Amino acid sequence: MNKKLAFKLKALPDSPGVYFHKSASGEVIYVGKAAVLKNRVQQYFQSKRDMDAKTLALVAEIADVDWIETNSEIDALFLESEMVKRYKPRFNIDLRDDKSKIYVRINMKDEIPFISFTRQPFSDGAEYFGPFYVAHTVKKALRSLRKVFPYYDNDNPIMPKGPTLRQKSKLSYQMGLTPGVVEGEMTPAEYRKSLRQLISYIKGNRMAVMREIEKNMKIAAKNEQFELAAHYRNQLLNLRVLQNQTIFGHEEFLNASKDEGLAGLKDLLSLPSIPRRIEAFDVSHHGGTHNVASMIVFTNGMPDKTQYRKFKLRAVGHNDLAGMREAIARRLKHLKDWGRPDLIVIDGGKTQLSAVADLLDEAKIPFVGRDKSGDHGKNADVTLVIPAHTRSDLIRGGFDTAASQVGPVMNTHVSKLIARLDEEAHRFAVSYHTSLKRTAATKNALEEIPGIGPVTRKKLIRHFGSLTAVKKATKAELAKVIGPAKAKLVK
Repeated sequence: MNKKLAFKLKALPDSPGVYFHKSASGEVIYVGKAAVLKNRVQQYFQSKRDMDAKTLALVAEIADVDWIETNSEIDALFLESEMVKRYKPRFNIDLRDDKSKIYVRINMKDEIPFISFTRQPFSDGAEYFGPFYVAHTVKKALRSLRKVFPYYDNDNPIMPKGPTLRQKSKLSYQMGLTPGVVEGEMTPAEYRKSLRQLISYIKGNRMAVMREIEKNMKIAAKNEQFELAAHYRNQLLNLRVLQNQTIFGHEEFLNASKDEGLAGLKDLLSLPSIPRRIEAFDVSHHGGTHNVASMIVFTNGMPDKTQYRKFKLRAVGHNDLAGMREAIARRLKHLKDWGRPDLIVIDGGKTQLSAVADLLDEAKIPFVGRDKSGDHGKNADVTLVIPAHTRSDLIRGGFDTAASQVGPVMNTHVSKLIARLDEEAHRFAVSYHTSLKRTAATKNALEEIPGIGPVTRKKLIRHFGSLTAVKKATKAELAKVIGPAKAKLVK
């Protein structure tokens, strides 16, 4: 083990995640998932007594290790499957027997669809998700998701059952694990809609699913369907527990030449080379107040958090276009010191791109938009707005809205990469907006009074108990605490 690797292993976290073993040339040779990264990765470099020949061959080639830390085993599970398919590491093939693979099977054509697991996918019209390599972990993940999206795991939910099975089926419904189609509490159409949301979650479209549920909750509340609104609220709360933002460690950059998402973007946009630095922008505000914008950076397909930037916007009011234009303009002033992006992703469709097109054209930086409005919202994670000049020969000048292309991205690696960029920009913008809003909420009228410092404010709140009580106090009562001069200022 080299010194750099030994030093790096000391930084491994006590959390779940996905790890990447790399050769001396930087090639990703193995991808694995761990419940505790620190324990699992260090096992490779401890006693070799119980290792088989293939594992020994892997360890002999490991020159570096990177990892992606997650806050849940579910995220690590789905991310591992995605990364294995994306990088196709050779030791994943050598070390894993085909018999260990497991797929999730769902046939939406069934009268009442159900979820099952299989070792081998067939051409039977059903959808298969995977492969996954740890059966019990996949089943555990689906059990957790079942609390949010109840489903049947019995291939004959409507067939007559014996007393024991009927009792078990009733208990599953009462526990909220089955949707209640058989009991008449949910229609088959409603069940299929819920199942499609589960499928979308498994595919990695977590944010899109949460947005849809939140929208349904607001509609139900507006229509005074309070029980239905409460159901959506509970779904959202449960999903927020499960859906934790993936956090990438410092300098965890993979081999960009083997990243199919980056290679797909290069081909899709006819870029001269793989976009090693991609920036994504989003705007956040609440009713036109505390307007902010975020800039997140992916280097070689991975978040580079040291390069993130946030903007407290000067533009006021409910004007996302002005906010986005201001953010892009301010960012372009730092091309020399912050670095030059190979591609920029804008949160929005043609309208949002039109607001910044002239700025990016002049800077000769290719850009795309992620459209989540109207009909495109149904495919929010895979729909791009691509300016005509960006797609062909990059910069010819002038953004022709009519000539731009709107459509789903067929390359799933590209769509997932774009979705991750856009959602990370959204998360970063919302977190900054929330921070500003919280700071504003904790301010009080005392802070606006010249001559009244933090010590005086502390005395008043400690004595009277609250700002409301301070306001109700007479000048004489205030003077007893902070003196006549300051009491006069406060009153």
